[in-house]
Amino acid sequence: MHVRARHTRHPSIRHRIRALALALLLPWAAGAIAQDYAYAWDPRSGDPWVDAQLGDINDYGRRHRAPFIDELVRYRGAPRELVTELLAERGWAPGDVYFACSIAQVIGRSCRYVVGEWDRNHGEGWGALAARLGVAPGSEAFLRLKQGVVSSYQHWARPLEPDAELRKAAPAAEADGAKQPAGAG
Repeated sequence: MHVRARHTRHPSIRHRIRALALALLLPWAAGAIAQDYAYAWDPRSGDPWVDAQLGDINDYGRRHRAPFIDELVRYRGAPRELVTELLAERGWAPGDVYFACSIAQVIGRSCRYVVGEWDRNHGEGWGALAARLGVAPGSEAFLRLKQGVVSSYQHWARPLEPDAELRKAAPAAEADGAKQPAGAG
């Protein structure tokens, strides 16, 4: 009769190497996920709903870079080279890039123009800069900006809960023949 020797439960060298490799890679992976941005992330748009959406847009833009860039190029009129440069080379947060290009669209200027304004005057936050450019929270222009956020979420097939201002504006937009934002009814 053959008796097998009981193996102790000590990790093999192979398991130890895997554990060491994982321990070395985790800090690197965490750094890639929690990026440092050129400007500290704090949008201060003057509207809590917009700030929350910009935070979510940051996450979306990091995870889904190509559709994020496509959105800004196709629907905000931003040059692909500029958006790519801001994200990849200059370290801008996706939410900052999105907001700059969205403000530009609302005021009829180029995204590059608003980027230059932000580079010079970012210390007070987006709300102060947007107000100087005629897109103050509570204004018609700011409402159009928020409606643009709703459109982006529809393009990305992402759920979004409109705030009270958007829900109130939805019937007026429908009466004008415009498409009502999803979930705003």
